[in-house]
Amino acid sequence: MNQPTVRVAGRGLVESPRWHDSHLWFADWTAGEILRLGADKLPEVVAEAAAPPLSFDFDADGRMLIVASQAGQLLRREVGGTIAPFAELGAAGWNEIVVDGRGDVYVNGPQLVLVTPDGKVSVQADGFAFPNGMAVTPDNQTLIIAESHARRLTAFDIAANGALSRRRVWAELEGPPDGICIDETGAVWYADVPNAYCRRVREGGEVLDEVKLDRGGFACMLGGPDRRTLYITGANWFGMDRMGEMGGAGRVWSVPAPAAGVGWP
Repeated sequence: MNQPTVRVAGRGLVESPRWHDSHLWFADWTAGEILRLGADKLPEVVAEAAAPPLSFDFDADGRMLIVASQAGQLLRREVGGTIAPFAELGAAGWNEIVVDGRGDVYVNGPQLVLVTPDGKVSVQADGFAFPNGMAVTPDNQTLIIAESHARRLTAFDIAANGALSRRRVWAELEGPPDGICIDETGAVWYADVPNAYCRRVREGGEVLDEVKLDRGGFACMLGGPDRRTLYITGANWFGMDRMGEMGGAGRVWSVPAPAAGVGWP
């Protein structure tokens, strides 16, 4: 793979990249901000939130959904910018979110829950070894979740009503996966913090490509006009209790990808 190009520098712990409405969006956990790369290629703040983790995605109508981790809530940002509670998740400690092509929402943390478009919450699975990034295949039939501490990707079948079943190991990995995305060949890109790279693997774990980084890789997203640009967020990691020390270390890179992105996010 080519060397990645730095697109944004000088941020804090940057995470949760999303390609939406022809723009790259991402969160800066250190600053408590959600940003969008504007036409001038400079990040603009579009929302502010409470303490990290600070993960987000967009619903079927384009409204931003934000995980309020410690409050145990899923928030929704309306068109006018107002942010209000949308669903009650339960106890604190929530992490990642993905919205599929039917508008169903999956949030992980103490458990993996389904939030339907009307705001109803149901538990789908638990017992994960630190659940992290999630992605849904373009046919809306498979959800893949990164289990960081287990060094694996786990898959579920998705029913027409959003319910999950047939839990299985999708791939065993060499390092702990963080944020993930899917390409048109069915391969998954995953970011790795301690090993400072982003890898592309097929089901079963065979490594197809690798992008080396100069600091920890936290998440990745395929975007651009043809979704053939891989965006990677990364930073120096010191721990959640030292978030303030990560200011200035965060970067967003881009690199051409061998296959276009599909599915969600």
